[in-house]
Amino acid sequence: MHYLQNRWKFENNALIYYGLRNKENLFKSKIKLSKKQRAIISALPKELDDDEKMIIDKLLGKQVVTENELTYIPKSLSEARFCKSCSANDFIIPGLEFDGEGNCPMCQTADDVKNLKSILPLVDDIPKSDKSRFDVALFYTGGKDSTYMLYYLSKVKKLRILALTWVIPFMSESAKKSIENARDVFTSVEFIERTVSKEDLKKIYRKLYALSGNTCACPSLAYLLFYPELVNNRVPYFVAGNEPVQMLGLYYNHMAPALAYSFSDNKLLSFLINVGRVITFHPPLKQGQFQTLMTMKQLAYGDNFIKRISGYKNELVSNVVEAIHEVPSLVSPLKRSIRSSSRSGNIPAFVHLDLDRICGGVYDWNKVKDILIKECGWISPDEGGKALHTSCSIEKCKDHTQFLRFYNCKSRLIPFSAIEISLASRRCGKSREEIISEMKDVLGFSLQEIPECRIMQEYLDC
Repeated sequence: MHYLQNRWKFENNALIYYGLRNKENLFKSKIKLSKKQRAIISALPKELDDDEKMIIDKLLGKQVVTENELTYIPKSLSEARFCKSCSANDFIIPGLEFDGEGNCPMCQTADDVKNLKSILPLVDDIPKSDKSRFDVALFYTGGKDSTYMLYYLSKVKKLRILALTWVIPFMSESAKKSIENARDVFTSVEFIERTVSKEDLKKIYRKLYALSGNTCACPSLAYLLFYPELVNNRVPYFVAGNEPVQMLGLYYNHMAPALAYSFSDNKLLSFLINVGRVITFHPPLKQGQFQTLMTMKQLAYGDNFIKRISGYKNELVSNVVEAIHEVPSLVSPLKRSIRSSSRSGNIPAFVHLDLDRICGGVYDWNKVKDILIKECGWISPDEGGKALHTSCSIEKCKDHTQFLRFYNCKSRLIPFSAIEISLASRRCGKSREEIISEMKDVLGFSLQEIPECRIMQEYLDC
């Protein structure tokens, strides 16, 4: 009897792999099938005759196997196989492959991706602006990364900052206190907050819950709310404050090719884009402005044609875009600001500061934490020693729902926190035992529904 190997699924006339493959096949997760092959695959499990074996010869022993060749999918961390060099394992990332030395694909490719820092333009310095009251805007959540960025830009670089906070119903108490303390500490920073009416937010959340299984819309909805504010204030730059493992996670989740990490340095592409703008009577774009327009246009209009055919899709953003269009009145101001800023050239540049670089080499959480508490009045969450932090009380619910959907092959999105904690474990100064404890107790990797999901469900039902 022959079976389709676990984690391979027959979908849309092709075989799709739900997992993370070894280096030589890292992004080879789709196999196109002929008509005869499709007929055989769709009939599995079955006994194969010699003619059928000839037709699917290249799949035998790999995608099509006998019962004793089926890979086992762990049902708990205690059953998982761990990478020799990091905390990655085949429970939190079902379908994770290992090479002959026991290393996961992320460790196998560590040298290949060491220069993949950001899909946004990397800048070392942000200049003072003579056309705005602000030098830079920061999307500020009260979490550790955005708080450190606030500290660096304000106290170290002495810039004029507009701190933007989208007040969500799931903001953690520690984040609220951290934001309140930051207002007292950073007296030169201007803080503004925006929210969405409960009625409109529920329309968005209910649609998003139906699409993704959770209500997580950060930071996309924040961009939508604040872009008109950035344009009106002629803010020249804005940053989001992402740590290195978050940016690299896009690569391993097949959301951004390696080319995307050097796009902003490609002078030929920039030249061709600006030729097109000049021909259509639009001012040429400066560094980071193209990334801004693409980000905002995706929220306003969805994926463009090139992205749709490229095979690189951000399922999270696509679902958020569909959800926010449940409330057209929220999208209209964004569309107006996109048109006006594109015509005038008054486009805030979306840039990234490498947290490793500005920390002097490594974004070491143990050192950063002391700075945040002492210099920013930052309040650590209850799990203050964990490798990954959040300012949101439903972050664990997001982990859980992403994990379940991927585990059950309902989504090709590998849980972000599974990738991020695996990458972070090589450099966070924690033992494997401490990381495993965090996976069990702090993150949402469980096949049973976790209690925290009630927070999200109760909001939708109230």
